[in-house]
Amino acid sequence: MPTLLIADDHPLFREALKGAVQRVIPGVQLLEADSVEALYTLAEQHPDADLVLMDLNMPGAQGFNALVHLRSLHPQLPIVVVSAREEPTVMRRALDHGAFGFIPKSADSDTIGHALGTILDGERWAPAEAHNVPPTDHEEREVGQRLRELTPQQFRVLQMLGVGRLNKQIAYDLGVSEATIKAHVTAILRKLGVTNRTQAVLMAGKLAIDDDAIVLPPEED
Repeated sequence: MPTLLIADDHPLFREALKGAVQRVIPGVQLLEADSVEALYTLAEQHPDADLVLMDLNMPGAQGFNALVHLRSLHPQLPIVVVSAREEPTVMRRALDHGAFGFIPKSADSDTIGHALGTILDGERWAPAEAHNVPPTDHEEREVGQRLRELTPQQFRVLQMLGVGRLNKQIAYDLGVSEATIKAHVTAILRKLGVTNRTQAVLMAGKLAIDDDAIVLPPEED
């Protein structure tokens, strides 16, 4: 019996997607997550799942960062993006950052069924327009490769830097010492090849979908 993980923070859409999946794959086991952190936990508990269906826009996600990080943690796990962001460049970037497929949220049930059947047969699927735009530029791909080198805790710290949190605030949220966070930040800077927090956030921001989503962190001693 195949197992699929569905990650979306909108309960109504999860229900609609579950119905579409169950019509295509009777008897499928469906497990749900409403945030990126919940998805990471599910993936850890079910590393042999057949497929992940994930939204790009949910708590804990910043552009394609969560997709890239999940691919680094579970390279064997096929991930399909299901998103309301249907611009051809967004679709192409998702594929270039490791998604096995891209299904627009506006797709009807027949299209979703065809897409899932194709993907579960081992072939990639995305709307034709996703292939009619230039590939993602080399610099952005390189950033994705560097982010894959971060440990899960380092990635969490970088995400929190990206919403303007101070070291002491991150330490409190994660239940560790401020010295531990400073050590994580130092490791993040080294792995990303930058010299300060702002540069790290700007680099990670190259995987954002909208530039105005990038929040520069306050500098600390």
